[in-house]
Parts: sequence; C-alpha cells; structure tokens
Amino acid sequence: MIEAPHYSSAGARRDATFALPADYFDGTVNEPVLHQAVKVYLNNQRQGTAKTKTRSFVSGGNQKPWKQKGTGRARQGSTRAPHWRGGGIVFGPIPRDYRTDIPRKVKQLARRSALNARAREGALHVVERFAFRGPKTSQLAGLLGSLGLDGRKVLVLTAVANEAVYLSGRNLSTVDVLPYAEAAAYDVLWADAVVVEEGALTGVMPEPLADEPESPAPAKAPKRSVLKAAKSAKAAKTTKKTQTKAAKKSATKAKAAKTSTAKAAKKAAKKPTGKPAKKAAPKKKKKGDK
Repeated sequence: MIEAPHYSSAGARRDATFALPADYFDGTVNEPVLHQAVKVYLNNQRQGTAKTKTRSFVSGGNQKPWKQKGTGRARQGSTRAPHWRGGGIVFGPIPRDYRTDIPRKVKQLARRSALNARAREGALHVVERFAFRGPKTSQLAGLLGSLGLDGRKVLVLTAVANEAVYLSGRNLSTVDVLPYAEAAAYDVLWADAVVVEEGALTGVMPEPLADEPESPAPAKAPKRSVLKAAKSAKAAKTTKKTQTKAAKKSATKAKAAKTSTAKAAKKAAKKPTGKPAKKAAPKKKKKGDK
C-alpha cells in the first residue's frame, strides 16, 4: 500500500498519512507505455504548417543563365535549381497532419503509471478540499507554499471542475489546474509535484462550505444608480413628449376632418336638387297651314 502526505484545506499537515486506493496505486510504472503516450500527446500538439518552396514554387529562374556552349562553364538551365543560392529546397517539409491516436486502454495505463511514479517518489500530496469561495491567486499560492512547493511545477487536480481554483492558478506560471478525470499522462509527468483533492481519490464529492447554501436564494436587485435613474427619467420625459405630440396630431386631424365635412354639407345645400325642365321647341309650320 502506498501512502501520501495528507493536508487540511488550510495547508496544515495531518499526523496520519493518506492511504491511496490499492486497486489503482499498486506501484507499477510501465515506461514504454509512458513513452508512447507522451510521444502521441506531443505529436497531437503540432500545427503541421511548416512548408518550404521547391524549385517550381521559387519566383524567377525562367531564363537560362548563359548559353549552352562556348563559355567554358558548366551548363545550367535555371538559377532556381537546388544547388544554386536562392534556389528551391529538396525534400523540404510540407503542411501535414501529425495527429496520431492510441487505444483508450493504453492512455489509461499511461496515466495510471504516471500517477504511480509520482506517488512512489513522494511527490503526490492529498488535500482535504480546496475551500475557495472565489478566485484568489494569493490563497492558492499560500496553500502551495505551506505544502513546501514554492517555485516548483505543480499540477493541481480537483475532484470536479472548479472555476474558482482554476482562475486562482491561471496567473501562476508554474501551476496547472485540471479536473482529476481530465489529466493526461503528460500533465502528470510535466509537474514536479501533484496536489490532489481528497474527493477525487475517494469518489466522495466535497460538501458545500459552511456558510455557502446549497441552493442560494436569488440576490436582491441592487438599487438603481443615479445615472440609471436619470436615464429612466429622460426616457419617461421623451415618452410623454411623444404622446403629447401624437395627441396634438390626432386632434388636428379630427378638426380637419370636421371642417371638411362641414364644407361638403354646405356645398351640397347650395346645389339645386333637380335639373331645370327644358323648354319645348316651337313646332314648324307646314306648307298650306294657316
């Protein structure tokens, strides 16, 4: 059974050591698998954008530098041939994908071997919990200082994703914070020491802090600032002004409609109702009529 130093959330070392789970920490370190996992991890970080120009991509060189015969010099066809200064590159790198993959079980074995290696070296520290109520870099730095890890590369493994701890360690160049389930073999081997939250090893998630309610009540809305109040007053004034303007416009339209109706009625009253009768045309006298 492998044991690790045990610390409280404040960084005080406990008298009793922490017994690491025997089914996982059995002390076995498989170096070939570690080498393979680290190599694959680093390959997968490569961008693969390196590129050089062959003679077909280098500008210029279309003209023969000198004639074929008569100069006494060796024949040349282009100034962009690989043996010329400024010429193309032979067998240079071209953009490619370096990504490789390994079986999931091999990754798990490599991660297990890396943690066992750090445990055997005494570089694995167990902390009861990370009692962070918010991001505080000085608090995390003080905790690591109380563990004697100042100036060393430290991997902090939390039981679950903890934003407060992550943000606290982001400003520390020698500290990397990850959830325990997401740590790779390379992450463990990169660090000189590993600090693990107790809940990550036991499977028991830490309880909420004493004064931290499990279901916090919604915070009361803060009082409006003077600037916000002034803005609201201005908006209300603008709305009132718009409403007054609309009311005036509506009244003007109603008045115009009323006037138009009155004019139409007056005009209709003046107009005669029937058409005047036409006068009968006098009859023409026929010849012979007296």
